[in-house]
Amino acid sequence: MHTLAQLTSGELQGITRLQLSDNLTEFPLEILSLADSLEILDLSNNQLTTLPEEITQLTKLKIFFASNNPFTVFPDVLATLPNLEMIGFKSCNIKHVAENVFPPKLRWLILTDNQVDALPNTLGECHLMQKLALAGNNLTTLPSNLSQLHNLELLRISANQLVECPEQLFDLPKLAWFAFAGNPFCKSDLKVKSVPSIASSSYTLEKVLGQGASGVISKAHWNNETTDFPKDIAVKVFKGEVTSDGYPEDELQACLKVGNHPSVVQSLAQVSEDNYLALIMNLIPAHYKNLGLPPSLESCTRDTFPEGFTLSLEHINKMTNEMRNVFNHLHDNQVCHGDLYAHNTLFDADANIIFGDFGAASMYHMLNDDQQTKIKAIEERALNYFIDDLMSVCAN
Repeated sequence: MHTLAQLTSGELQGITRLQLSDNLTEFPLEILSLADSLEILDLSNNQLTTLPEEITQLTKLKIFFASNNPFTVFPDVLATLPNLEMIGFKSCNIKHVAENVFPPKLRWLILTDNQVDALPNTLGECHLMQKLALAGNNLTTLPSNLSQLHNLELLRISANQLVECPEQLFDLPKLAWFAFAGNPFCKSDLKVKSVPSIASSSYTLEKVLGQGASGVISKAHWNNETTDFPKDIAVKVFKGEVTSDGYPEDELQACLKVGNHPSVVQSLAQVSEDNYLALIMNLIPAHYKNLGLPPSLESCTRDTFPEGFTLSLEHINKMTNEMRNVFNHLHDNQVCHGDLYAHNTLFDADANIIFGDFGAASMYHMLNDDQQTKIKAIEERALNYFIDDLMSVCAN
């Protein structure tokens, strides 16, 4: 994190990445002094509502973040930046996105958790687009020409108001990670009761084990002895009403619909109370560790791995066979995971895997047979990418 004082003093001259969060109400024009070097600009968590025309001077800028600012209109001046590839406006108040607001090299757009009710047709002309996050808006339709986004690999349209299944997306040749729950076209009254409901007072949370877009997972212990559940448990407490992937309730229902599988985190019970939603799960043994790391700004949609990390071909074959079994189990239960990645997979020294994180999961039992077949084909592409990513660290 940098300060405005550092910027105005000239101390930051020559930097490639600038992060300012100082309750700014106006874009600091001193940023323009970094035009010869600046590639990443993060102005998230301020009070900005507009961007100045002078921003066109930032010709080397590749990435612009402005999340948690009270913008109501997508700034059209960004279209003038020739090298801008990634734009993030998560959790602003954006309602209007005009035509011709997107820069020519745009490949990653985040508009999660805004108030957008319509998207311009020019979005379908962003032919380099790989990652498009639109969850948590008021969209009732999508532009028909999104069928032209032949490089699109990851798409989030959950928690909108889409009344028709967006079939223009189903034949995109690279689409692999797709989240669409929480829309009228896939509304389900199904309430899965595969696990019992319990009170949150039944347990006490201990140390945090991990957290993601949709919630925080903690180790927990029972407040009273029980023979109904294992002694060692983990509890995922879901965050607010909408996440980057959709509604927590949809994630919970998808988890429960999947049911039990030896290579999937096992659900034991659920909690549904006012302003408190949680899932009780088996505690994963401590010797399991993450198989991969999330995509980077550079890799965009593909997983990364620690430097020097390798796997034997034997272990890769075992893990991919287990993941294929998981994939078949999910789709036998008409659930699309939406985030089939190595970084959502745990493994041990014997190459056993445990798969989890259903934040982007969508049930699709309510769709017609042809739509269901295409949903499964999309996720099969993610499975193939998973295998490719593991083969990239093969030691043989």
